[in-house]
Amino acid sequence: MPALTRDEAQTRARLLDVHRYAIDLDLTHGPAHFVSRTAVRFSARTPGDTFVELKPAELRSATLDGRPLDPATLDGNRLPLTGLTAGEHELRLEAAMSYSRTGEGMHRFTDPADGETYVYTQMFLDDVQRVFAAFDQPDLKAEFGLTVTAPPGWTVLGNGTATRDDDTEGRWTLAPTPPISTYLVAVAAGPWHTVRTEHAGLPFGIHCRRSLGPHLDADAEEILDITRRCYDRYHALFEEPYPFDSYDQAFVPEFNMGAMENPGLVTLRDDFVFRSAVTDTERQSRGMVIAHEMAHMWFGDLVTLAWWDDIWLNESFAEYMGYQVLSEATHFTDTWTDFGIARKSWGYDADQRPSTHPVAPAPEDVPDTASALLNFDGISYAKGASALRQLVAWMGEKDFLAGINDHITRHRFGNATLADFVASLARATDRDVPAWAASWLRTTGVDTLVPVVGTGADGGWTLRVDRDGSRPHHLTAGLYDRDPTDPARLVARDRLAWDIPAPAAAGDDAATAATTGPAAAGGTTPRRLHTAPGPRPALILLNDGDLTYAKVRLDPASWETARDALSGLPDPLTRAVVWNAARDMVRDGELPPTAYLDAARAHLPYETDIAIVSGALAFARTQIADRYLPAAGRPAALNTLSAIARDILRRTEGSENGDGQGLRLAAVRTFIDSATTPDGIQDWLSGGSVPGGPALDPELRWRILGRLAVLGATTPAAIDDELARDPSATGRQGAATCRAALPDPAGKQAAWDALFATDESTDLSNYLFNATAAGFWAPEQLDLVRPYAARYFPDAVALAARRGPALAESAGRLAFPAPLVDTATLHLTEECLRTADPAPALRRKLADQLDDLRRALRVRGA
Repeated sequence: MPALTRDEAQTRARLLDVHRYAIDLDLTHGPAHFVSRTAVRFSARTPGDTFVELKPAELRSATLDGRPLDPATLDGNRLPLTGLTAGEHELRLEAAMSYSRTGEGMHRFTDPADGETYVYTQMFLDDVQRVFAAFDQPDLKAEFGLTVTAPPGWTVLGNGTATRDDDTEGRWTLAPTPPISTYLVAVAAGPWHTVRTEHAGLPFGIHCRRSLGPHLDADAEEILDITRRCYDRYHALFEEPYPFDSYDQAFVPEFNMGAMENPGLVTLRDDFVFRSAVTDTERQSRGMVIAHEMAHMWFGDLVTLAWWDDIWLNESFAEYMGYQVLSEATHFTDTWTDFGIARKSWGYDADQRPSTHPVAPAPEDVPDTASALLNFDGISYAKGASALRQLVAWMGEKDFLAGINDHITRHRFGNATLADFVASLARATDRDVPAWAASWLRTTGVDTLVPVVGTGADGGWTLRVDRDGSRPHHLTAGLYDRDPTDPARLVARDRLAWDIPAPAAAGDDAATAATTGPAAAGGTTPRRLHTAPGPRPALILLNDGDLTYAKVRLDPASWETARDALSGLPDPLTRAVVWNAARDMVRDGELPPTAYLDAARAHLPYETDIAIVSGALAFARTQIADRYLPAAGRPAALNTLSAIARDILRRTEGSENGDGQGLRLAAVRTFIDSATTPDGIQDWLSGGSVPGGPALDPELRWRILGRLAVLGATTPAAIDDELARDPSATGRQGAATCRAALPDPAGKQAAWDALFATDESTDLSNYLFNATAAGFWAPEQLDLVRPYAARYFPDAVALAARRGPALAESAGRLAFPAPLVDTATLHLTEECLRTADPAPALRRKLADQLDDLRRALRVRGA
């Protein structure tokens, strides 16, 4: 089916004004289909032709102004509307629509724990047409009124408050919305477990599957408290009040993304209803998602992009505000450390691949919805949020918020562009915002900042910064000395405000400018060199505080200090910047992977920040051990990670506070994932706990069983027994991973057949596909799985063509033979991209995998 092009959308927007949709959904027609009836009132400015989008199983009827339309004229997903006259029109359609098992459109899920069924919509980006007929583009906003007929015992949720019809069992009416875009309409129906409250005169609700009810109840106060605090903080920041009539958050099953900002009904993946122990950092991540989605109520829902080239206006803003507001409004005050160590690397990695794109791409570079979908990546989220953080540091928070409020006020319930956003910011400051936007939002790649330390004429020291890149930067350079009473500790000597202008402004591509003094926005005067008397600092750290987006390097003396005393730096965000510098140096071939492991061995046992421990261990485990080291070096790397985990467990033994328990949990997970023999973890599984804690909850039990499966130390019968113990949806996923991980030829073939089924009746759901793919490839089983590498490419291409973008993305991200770091896999990937014409979502993932594979081969050869 053809993707909607930008040109087509602009043509339709010039022709039509869409006023109101009346949608009637009947969910009582069995497990395969539901009935969708649409009545849409619109007007044409001039006579002309257009089309409406719909992807039905069967289009039963259609009328335009009472005149029947031939359902047979439906061409793919487009029903032609020809001969429109200027003036008002009404289009009515009835169709049977298919439920989804891929998380797109109307997803249907039956809970294996109790047999209850739930449905919910995911309309983004262009999947509203899987649910009802629509003029499906973001700048044709309209009011939406929905009625839903659901089975007895179900509750219906939507964008507006829902009321049950007293006269008709199972019939619900949702309050009409103000003008919103088609992709923001939402419905969720099922026998939900619900906790309700009221805040600031507004009804709040949180909802989940019944089987997760006890777990939601355990965290309900935390979730609602964060929601209330973020709501109040946004009302302090934004002049425009919350624009919708209620605020529900539904934790839904098999959700592809973290969450979706539907006005009044945010949908979140129900993994956020924790049924097993989690770290405080994971609780913070849930809080950030809550804050992120609430930010969208203003930026994305109230004011919406006009076309998908400006998706960053939604996502970058919500990402920045999510971290910032959570840190300001709740007890989670170290959010930017987690962003720096875990989230920002997503942007750095994406921005160094051939598939990179500007935060705000040119409109012609997003010609249709298929290409737009590819830009929901680390650049639109993490890099964009980093750019906004740099913008706030550069222009000041007061002026930034003044510009934001101007933008919201001017475009409320409408659509806006990058030019509109920049104009609002420019009105709030005397800074050159258009030039900043051109440097930061219209360019690609990551600048690299390198400190060059010299000796001054008076015996002191000097510092300049060399830059490989083109962006201006406003940052801080941290200067640290060893503590004379404890050489393993570092103390701050000074913090230098540092402005690096764009090369054209500096007149020299390599030169940078430094200043001393307070790191206040706009308070610096550039000069080329910093000079100071006395001995140089033991550690000079560029971008201390992580205010800009750039790779930073350490000079040799600073790296030696970091290697000896990294865990002795006083601030976790400073330590995160150093860990990121080490990560980047490994990826760029400037630091041996084993040196990173040595630093981890020396410092992670003493690290107190859970985000840093988890992030550094994850990079060491999934990249260094699994990809960057040759097979011969992998056992030693895993043994190093196991030793780090043991040291953390020893240091935190007996700890009862949240940080200590979180560190223990992170260590236990790493110890399990790094085990090279069943010894130890088999005893934990048999005994039901780790000595000194924690007890084994379902997540840890499945993690151990999965590792035992990889090692060939468990059986299908043991997996079946564990599934009988935990027959939940996550239990089914755990069992799928374990079965796919068994080093058995027949088991591998069965897993492959399940992944790449060619019959719709045997298709896996999105989550079971992901779980099976996660278990299939293992570095310990290269000889067993190597023959599947050649099969992967044609099978993935066929799957992507048949099952759509969500499964195409999963096939490229999770089912790719990533552990096969060799030239044979490289050539197979190149050949597929050159000749097989994979679907856009798969093509993008394969291109990224190819670049990652090339990088891994370079690192191995460095």
